[in-house]
Amino acid sequence: EKVTPSLAAYSVQEALDAAEKLGYPVMARAAFSLGGLGSGFADNKEELKLLANQALAHSSQLIIDKSLKGWKEVEYEVVRDAYDNCITVCNMENVDPLGIHTGESIVVAPSQTLTNREYNMLRTTAIKVIRHFGVVGECNIQYALNPNSEEYYIIEVNARLSRSSALASKATGYPLAYVAAKLGLGIPLPKIS
Repeated sequence: EKVTPSLAAYSVQEALDAAEKLGYPVMARAAFSLGGLGSGFADNKEELKLLANQALAHSSQLIIDKSLKGWKEVEYEVVRDAYDNCITVCNMENVDPLGIHTGESIVVAPSQTLTNREYNMLRTTAIKVIRHFGVVGECNIQYALNPNSEEYYIIEVNARLSRSSALASKATGYPLAYVAAKLGLGIPLPKIS
């Protein structure tokens, strides 16, 4: 499966070199920072120099990503037991496109703008991901989906309960934390009530 093309940089020059390889526009973000601190979009070298200097003040490493600004942000909550039984509990979609921080965007469940083909393509991928990593419990997989094609990238995988898990539980009535705890004890999905 595809993840967002990105390169690590440890200096402004390395950031500029990475952007040349990836092609502008890019997103620059300080590694290991919370809430988007030291991050932003750059359309050219001058903008990237400013961003890189700011980000490197917060962290010794800078991540340069291909910009997916304007793409749809979609996520799936999936659970898997020790016997490889998997279910997709919920899928969600940010109303705002990528480029708006998730914490500042409205999220709807289930997704509202995906075609049936897109929904199933991302669902199938989510199940492949949880199986590939061998997660027993709950997993959140986040995607960027091109609004003009079926091109997508996996942008984040949280192999644990997350803020999105709480939203999915509320939206569906499915007790993700309870189920994840039971799965962690080795109880198979069909036996959890």
